[in-house]
Amino acid sequence: MAFRGTLTWLCSLAVVCSSGNHESTTANCDSQTELFQRLTEDLKMAAECTDKSILQWSSEQAAEVLITMRNLTARLYKHQLKECQDAEPKMCQQPEVPSNGGLACVTVSNKRYCKPICNSGYDFGFLRRSRLFDECGEQTNYQWNSQYVGGGRLAVCNEAAVKVSGSTSAYFTKDCLTTKSSSEQWNATMEVFTQELKDAGIAGNPKHLCLACGWP
Repeated sequence: MAFRGTLTWLCSLAVVCSSGNHESTTANCDSQTELFQRLTEDLKMAAECTDKSILQWSSEQAAEVLITMRNLTARLYKHQLKECQDAEPKMCQQPEVPSNGGLACVTVSNKRYCKPICNSGYDFGFLRRSRLFDECGEQTNYQWNSQYVGGGRLAVCNEAAVKVSGSTSAYFTKDCLTTKSSSEQWNATMEVFTQELKDAGIAGNPKHLCLACGWP
């Protein structure tokens, strides 16, 4: 009963916070620290629950949880993409984040550089061993100098048993979200990227650093 009560609270909170139409709900959602702690604790408990316990749910209950998690995941995904928005130069469009991977981006001397990185178990559609990052700035007419024609697609991460298309640093140890959830891993990823820029002769103070994860 305690577990079911927890999941009921989780589902109702996620759904109502998404709607944002009720004053009491807004107050609950504004308590960010408490919301995060309770939400993560309950999600971990649900994820660690045995199959036997989950199988006790009715099909309607299982569907309700899946719908709630789908809605919450979509909102969180859009929210984390905002971290890379409004970076200089603003005339460069926000590049498309590859599914099953991510983009590490930084601005140096009013030029935007983004490095596609694939999750473990995925590889690039094109060879990128000598192409660590893509550029957008005045010299590129504020278009991404991508291997793909037009638009903001820089890379595609396809399921693969062997990593052969990219450099060693072009793959997450596990996946983008795991890296982003750890400040140590995030810092290490960005330090490698900024050093690669320096090694390529790109000097300047890095600004607007961000890591965006693609839809899994």
